[in-house]
Amino acid sequence: MNSPQDTDILEACRRGDRAAFNQLVRLHQDRIFRVVRRMIPDADDAWDVAQEVFIRAYEKVAEFRGDAQVSTWLYRIAVNLSLNHIRRSRLRRFLRIDDGEHTLQDDGPSPSANIERMELRQLVERAIETLPKKQKAVFVLRYHEELPYEKIAAVLGTSVGGLKANYHHAVRKIEAYVKEHL
Repeated sequence: MNSPQDTDILEACRRGDRAAFNQLVRLHQDRIFRVVRRMIPDADDAWDVAQEVFIRAYEKVAEFRGDAQVSTWLYRIAVNLSLNHIRRSRLRRFLRIDDGEHTLQDDGPSPSANIERMELRQLVERAIETLPKKQKAVFVLRYHEELPYEKIAAVLGTSVGGLKANYHHAVRKIEAYVKEHL
């Protein structure tokens, strides 16, 4: 199930080898950050959550049973921590009186086609933000990370059929949101 490299690294981590854990982080950090970043729009918050994923993994490495791949275990931690962050953020936004300023990244002057593409991408990202938590997790893992349904099922602890339905509903909601806001 796990690659020999992951198995060796995990065993070294369980013995307290910090260099082995650093190697585990280097192997998986880009994918974990991408997943978290797709779920959490703010790059700084996403970076904090991605770091927290590896802190949790370090703390729980002795409890990892090995019934799933290391990447699946890390994805599960990433999705759970991302959903917790989203939940806390929504509560803070609800309780906050002043939203402050939101600035868009300026990529410099660009042709109108690039601007339209950027606006559409931002519209889709806003649509993803409106999805229920589980649909958002399924959509991010399937569409952005291109994970097979079987791996997503292992990450989220649910059935493949349920995931397919969640993905289908997420796509429909995103399409409806985009059509409504164009």
